[in-house]
Amino acid sequence: MDGSLQGKVALVTGAARRVGAAIARRLHAAGASVVIHYRGAEADAAKLEAELNAARPSSAARVKADLLAPVAPQALIGAALDGFKRLDLLVNNASTFYPTALGEIEPGHWEELVGSNLRAPLFLSQAAAPHLAKNRGSIVNIADIHAERPLKGYAVYSVAKAGLAALTRALALELAPEVRVNAIAPGAIAWPEDGQFEPGERERIVGTTPLRRMGTPEEIAQAVHFLATASFVTGHVLAVDGGRSVYL
Repeated sequence: MDGSLQGKVALVTGAARRVGAAIARRLHAAGASVVIHYRGAEADAAKLEAELNAARPSSAARVKADLLAPVAPQALIGAALDGFKRLDLLVNNASTFYPTALGEIEPGHWEELVGSNLRAPLFLSQAAAPHLAKNRGSIVNIADIHAERPLKGYAVYSVAKAGLAALTRALALELAPEVRVNAIAPGAIAWPEDGQFEPGERERIVGTTPLRRMGTPEEIAQAVHFLATASFVTGHVLAVDGGRSVYL
C-alpha cells in the first residue's frame, strides 16, 4: 500500500482544531492539498491554513460554513473544486456532542445532534460523490464506539453516530466501485472542553481501556490516512479505542 497522497485533494470538516486539525496535518504531510472547513474557529482555521501553506505554498485553504445550512454541501464542494480543481477525499469529522437526559429531550437537540453527526455527512457525501468518483476517491466518516454500545445519558448522540455507521455501510454499497467509504470509531481521545466528564469518570474510562491510556488526535489521523490509502477496504468501521469496545 502506497501511503502517498501526492496530488490529491482532501476536504476535512471541523478541521480548525483538535482531531480535525490533526487529520488535516497528517493528510497534508502525506502530500495532499487540504480544504479546512470550520464554523466558528476563525483564528484557529487561519493559523492552520498559514502553517500548511508555509510548509507547501498554495496547498491549503479555509472555508467557513454552518453544516446545518441547506446550501453548505454544495458550497463546500464548490470551494474545493474552485480552489484545487478536484476532490479525492472527504473526511466527515465535524460533530456536536452533549448529553440529552431522557424525559428532557427537545426537538432542537435532535436537529442539532442528528444534523451535525448524520444529516450533514449524508448530504456532503452526496454532493461530493460525483467528483470523488472521477478520481476513484474515498470518504472517511468519524463515528464513535458508542454507535454500537450507547453512552448512558447521551441517547440522541449515540443514535446519530449509529446512523453514521449505518450510512457508512450503505454508501459503500451505493458508491462502489468508484468510491470507497469507511469510518473510524474512536474511543476516549480528547475530553470535551466544557467539563462534561468529572475527574472520577475520566479515571474510570481510562481504567476500563485495556491499553490504560487515552488515545491522541494524531492516532485518529493515522487511521484516517490508512483508510484513505487502503485500496481494497470499503464499508468498514475501524475501532481506534485502545480496546475499550472489547470491555464495554
